Amino acid sequence: MPPMERLRIGLVGTGPWASSTHAPALAAHPDVEFGGVWGRRPDAAAALASAHAATAYEDVDELFAASDAVAFAVPPDVQAPLATRAAAAGCHLLLDKPVATTVAAARDLAAAAEAARVASVVFFTLRFAGTTSAWVSEQAATEGWFAGRADWYSSFYAADGTSPFSSPWRARRGGLWDVGPHALSVLMPVFGDVTDVTAAAGRADLVHLVLRHSGGASSTATLSLTTPAKAAGVTVELRGEAGTALMPSGGEALDAFGSAVDALVESARSGRPHACDVRFGLRVTEILARAEEQLPAG
Repeated sequence: MPPMERLRIGLVGTGPWASSTHAPALAAHPDVEFGGVWGRRPDAAAALASAHAATAYEDVDELFAASDAVAFAVPPDVQAPLATRAAAAGCHLLLDKPVATTVAAARDLAAAAEAARVASVVFFTLRFAGTTSAWVSEQAATEGWFAGRADWYSSFYAADGTSPFSSPWRARRGGLWDVGPHALSVLMPVFGDVTDVTAAAGRADLVHLVLRHSGGASSTATLSLTTPAKAAGVTVELRGEAGTALMPSGGEALDAFGSAVDALVESARSGRPHACDVRFGLRVTEILARAEEQLPAG
């Protein structure tokens, strides 16, 4: 592809995910020009930009003005208002999940993207990793599923409260908001929209969800970031007329993010919305917010 046709993408964020996944994938992608980085710490933005021959911006609006699209690797409630501004500046959006943790912020973001007619893709990892994405598509095309479960027992936080890197928003919001979007992203394409949700709290941040879907099926989700390492694991199981189906493991985040970039480029060029666009991200936020209302405060 001639360089003039490549999508100029800027990056908002300089943390571990930005450094290990977003920036390398953008720099290596043949259809985009990784143009610049903005972060709340100018020194970190400068270091990350220098590592990938990009420009560090001290003003986020200058990054938006220099970009055709913007990728976000920041906490959700930082992402939402900045992405709303990026959309208003005419930038296509490559968002992280969840798009926000309040319905109002997610709705504002979706409305801004619609008003500006920009493309959007939300990086639900399993919907872009090759093995799991193909599995979800196959099951969504299979009729007769009536029940399923999605168990996300993550050991992101150890018993002493430590984690591989500092993530205050995850510590505050827990598994419901961090891994809950993953569960919904694989259950909803198969069973349909969630029409009702019931939530119950377990130990620490453990949350159990019972979901009713538009097609009449039901499913459950168990979500935690504080599972002991020996008990950690992810299971997605479907039951229906065809029998049972277990989601396979596999899919590196770096490759999956590259596929998400592919999807954004295609959507921006064609004008066709992607299944994991900001409107789907909004719907996920609405469901999780409804669940959170049923949990004990704090």
